[in-house]
Amino acid sequence: MVTVKMLKPYYIKADENYVRIMLAYQYFSIVMEEKVYQFIPVEANEIKINRKTKKVENIDARFAFQNEKDVVYVTMAKLMTLPDFQKQLDSIAESYYFKQEVNIDKVKQENETALIIAELEKLNVRRMIDRALDERDEVIFNELVKLL
Repeated sequence: MVTVKMLKPYYIKADENYVRIMLAYQYFSIVMEEKVYQFIPVEANEIKINRKTKKVENIDARFAFQNEKDVVYVTMAKLMTLPDFQKQLDSIAESYYFKQEVNIDKVKQENETALIIAELEKLNVRRMIDRALDERDEVIFNELVKLL
């Protein structure tokens, strides 16, 4: 059975689409058959997470761990099955995830609604100007023209 003893990022790099958790010696270790294995950057050395979906992208990555002269390889797919790994990974990357897109869509919709209302108000003022012209009401006409 494999368990994660420690998972700390060496550093974190975030771009528009991904969070990259970079790993280094002494920051990542696992326990396997009651032995502690330290991460060594022989093959994969990063965890790549999609900021929108919050899913690990490099699922096929292989990580090397060493205990004295014994080296074992563990795939990302295997690590993802470990609840403690997933929990630690989420706590590390959580602040880099995009906030819910629903909020962004809601703000866009509110802005569009505000624009539509402003346009309808302009059209209403123009109709009122037409009515003032029809009734030859110069005072109301002048006040309404100032609103445009």
